[in-house]
Amino acid sequence: MEIPTYRSWAEVSLPQIAENYARVRAAVGEGVEVAAVVKADAYGHGALPVSQRLAAEGVRWLAVSSVDEGVALREAGLRVRILVMADFNREALLDYDLTPVVHSLDGLRELDSSLHAGQPPLRYHLKIDTGMGRLGTLAGAAEIAAAVCDARRLQLEGLMTHFASSADYTTARTDKQVRAFEQLCEQLKKAGVTPLYRHLSSTNAIAYGRRPAMHNMVRPGHALYGYVSPARGEAPPRVLEVQPALTWKTRVLDTKDAREGALIGYGGMYRATRPTRIAVLAVGYADGLSHRLSNRGRVIAAGKLVPILGAISMDLTTIDVTDCPSIRAGDAVTLLGSEGDASINAQEMARIAGTISYDILCGIHTRVKRLYV
Repeated sequence: MEIPTYRSWAEVSLPQIAENYARVRAAVGEGVEVAAVVKADAYGHGALPVSQRLAAEGVRWLAVSSVDEGVALREAGLRVRILVMADFNREALLDYDLTPVVHSLDGLRELDSSLHAGQPPLRYHLKIDTGMGRLGTLAGAAEIAAAVCDARRLQLEGLMTHFASSADYTTARTDKQVRAFEQLCEQLKKAGVTPLYRHLSSTNAIAYGRRPAMHNMVRPGHALYGYVSPARGEAPPRVLEVQPALTWKTRVLDTKDAREGALIGYGGMYRATRPTRIAVLAVGYADGLSHRLSNRGRVIAAGKLVPILGAISMDLTTIDVTDCPSIRAGDAVTLLGSEGDASINAQEMARIAGTISYDILCGIHTRVKRLYV
């Protein structure tokens, strides 16, 4: 594919996302519904094209964070089920056939009272806090059952929770969350509350084969885009292998020779230790290249890993191309991706920046052009 002369762009492989979904589908097996998480603009990959491709691959559920994200997909023509996981805006739920996650019994009662009599019951999923300490009700089974039965304009379709550390095998925290969820499900069943769906697992629980945590729905996000968090402790073998779907590139604006001892960039953060050929890239922290990579990160130029020199600016970044004499203005440089034997992925970049790969991907700014390949 010939790339127009963008300053900075991300190439997103929809076939790779489809392949990653197929691998998730195979890992969870028959009888388990897959709700593909496309919140935060599909982790920076583009919610609409990603959702359209996933729907074409047979995905029946998408999961978003906000009502606005769900409405945008509906208005673009997506007709699969859409689960809204973290919003309190109720006005568009019925109009756009969105399925809300309710996080408290007070929220359940408020949602019920906001609906008009005579409307079809609104299907919802109730979130349980089993140890994450974030969203989700802490109420017991009897109180939940009573609230569910009292909410006459609502239909409980799913019960869910969220793991705090499912890739961490140095602690029993995830096992405790699974037990707490299953005990509550049993108690609710005795009270006559039997939701159709029960879902706990996202990418890491799927990838490390936490079979008791899968129930009959899972919510993969990171895996669809090609990532699984590294395990801590003695983890079982992974049952899911995926590949990154996004490559991020930028252009060289200029090259120049710096003498030994020259200071590079804001604050003179880098002093040249030898005569150095530098290249100035058309990308900076306003594009999502973390300022924490200043004087620490690396990029790929002419198939070689080369260091970032000095401070990353808002719109510009300087690299050392002394060992890449062929580099000229207008050439492409890879920030995330592979060239020959050299590669950088979001997890490697995150380790250097002191953050997580989710942050790297979601942080790629919208002014970075997305190209779908």
